Amino acid sequence: MTSDLAATDASERQPSSNAALSSSLYSKTMINKEDVECGSSSSSPSFWTYLNSDVDPAQSTGPLAAFCFMTGYIDVISFSSIYVWCGFQTGNFAQLAIALARLFEGPKGFRDMTFHRADQQALCSLISFQLGASVGRCGDRLGPLKRIWLIAGTILQALLTMAAAVTLWQSGEPSIADTRADPSWNNVLSFVALAFMSASLGVQGVLGKRLNTQFGTTIVLTTVWVELVSDPRLFKIRQKVKSRDHRLLAAVALFVGAFSGRALLAKVGSPATLGIAVGFRILIATSWVFIGGKNTP
Repeated sequence: MTSDLAATDASERQPSSNAALSSSLYSKTMINKEDVECGSSSSSPSFWTYLNSDVDPAQSTGPLAAFCFMTGYIDVISFSSIYVWCGFQTGNFAQLAIALARLFEGPKGFRDMTFHRADQQALCSLISFQLGASVGRCGDRLGPLKRIWLIAGTILQALLTMAAAVTLWQSGEPSIADTRADPSWNNVLSFVALAFMSASLGVQGVLGKRLNTQFGTTIVLTTVWVELVSDPRLFKIRQKVKSRDHRLLAAVALFVGAFSGRALLAKVGSPATLGIAVGFRILIATSWVFIGGKNTP
């Protein structure tokens, strides 16, 4: 009788133990599945994560050279019309100093107290450039090397360039001036276009500067020229010298950009030339997607 009761208890406990074993196996299977899913997601990060990663400045030669190209390309448009650089602000700043000094030339009552149109345009370009550079500093909050910021900043340059193209088209002003005394841009809309062009280069300058490469700001090449000439390995032609080669590339790219901009300007005019510049800006923005990160070989 006792043996029958023991057998009955054993048979009753066996299903419960089997259920517990099945539950344990199921839990382990789910945990392993979750581990595999987590591992696969961590091994293949999302595109958003990729956009928020840092680019490697050492691998950014292409976009930075293109920035230098755009400096020459856009600068030649404003200089051909009003003899004011929308990117090289050293000359504009010195021009404003000359305008101020002119107020004290000659005897009282015969002094030139006029704020000349060229001086007005230089001031407009200088202020707009600084405003663009200030907007460009927003990248410091996101991270100046973040891929998404470099893309967004370049697209912002494209939008400003597009605004300049549309504004110039609406202004109806000629594209090339005959002499310095007779600039081809004179109405209000041409001032607005100049402001947009200068602001676009201001944003570009901050993006280039934060990458901290031999290209500098990609705007002004005075420092690049000095550093190039003083490079101790300047004449080691048979060697690859990164500091020398990249500075030469920056100068060549700016020269080619200015040449191309002037050639197009003479054929299709300022609005169309700026429209083509918008396309270049979009291509540069797209190129940031393909620049390697710091951990990419």
